[in-house]
Amino acid sequence: MVSKVIDLAQVNTIVFHLPDGEALSMPVEELQGGDLELGLGKVCDTSEINGEIHYFPRGNA
Repeated sequence: MVSKVIDLAQVNTIVFHLPDGEALSMPVEELQGGDLELGLGKVCDTSEINGEIHYFPRGNA
């Protein structure tokens, strides 16, 4: 399994893009622990630009 480590230092929000076209936003402050496992899918890290990470689950990427 290949995984990419994401530096959450500049991240304010994680946006989950759902298969039905909707998107859910979660502030990073709400994450418990500090580990984030997104599973299979694509990650678009725009945290250096706007503080967001976009996650597209497999089948929706």
